[in-house]
Amino acid sequence: MSSETRALCYALAAVLLWSTVATAFKVALGFVTVSQLMFGASVFSVIALAATLRVRGELRQALQRFWSDRNAAFRLGLVNPVLYYAVLFEAYDRLPAQVAQPVNYTWAITLGLLSVPFLGHKLTRWDLIGMLLGYSGVVFISLAGKNISGTLDGFGLFLALFSTLLWAGYWLLNARDPRPPIIGLFQNFSYALPLLLIWMLATDGFPAMNSWQPWAALAYVGVFEMGVTFVFWQLAMHYTNNASRIGTLIFLSPFISLFLIHFVLGEPLQLMTFGGLGLIIAGLWLQQQMARREAP
Repeated sequence: MSSETRALCYALAAVLLWSTVATAFKVALGFVTVSQLMFGASVFSVIALAATLRVRGELRQALQRFWSDRNAAFRLGLVNPVLYYAVLFEAYDRLPAQVAQPVNYTWAITLGLLSVPFLGHKLTRWDLIGMLLGYSGVVFISLAGKNISGTLDGFGLFLALFSTLLWAGYWLLNARDPRPPIIGLFQNFSYALPLLLIWMLATDGFPAMNSWQPWAALAYVGVFEMGVTFVFWQLAMHYTNNASRIGTLIFLSPFISLFLIHFVLGEPLQLMTFGGLGLIIAGLWLQQQMARREAP
């Protein structure tokens, strides 16, 4: 198998798995609360990341530097998974999945906004046009959500947008992190576990795990949303000689996700959802293409 074929396989695996997470979130929240989902999924994520590091021969290194990396691990772990997933899961608990998922995709637009004060970047006219398209898409999707439920949970929509701020901020902080990516993710989640456990015990307590469904839901979210899918994407970027071409595959994920939401969750798909998602994707694509053209 050539390097490009290997990269394509890893990228498609990541895209397909990411396409299922919106549905998985809603299914899981039907069995457990937000705090229970965060702790339980994080436990499975740590196990999956530890197994990945063991296969790669890096687990010993991750454990040896576990204490020396504590400051970075605790700081980044506080953002992801603690704050980010607390906000994101609460948004999914309040909104239809076909609203929460596309809105969360605007994190890349938020990243462009945050790069101005934090990295000293300048917004071009194409950035502004891309942002206008993206946030116009959010308006369309919000109207679609109102058509589904009869009302629009304004706080849920705020949380979905706020989650993009947290995720973009996490990537800005992560860009300055000298640790290898998978080791860093493993340490971040490990340091976050005690905080998540305290929060769960203080609010909802342990979930009633008297059937296989809650276990399966927690394991799926932990392994595939928080764990190995990130590894697949990292491997795809490692093996490819054309990161731009591989990167465009990520745009398939939200469209596949909408059909899974419809067939698994039974949410009636709205034309406004597709229109809004189309505007968001157009804004992201325009930003990426113009940034490449204007790069020195």
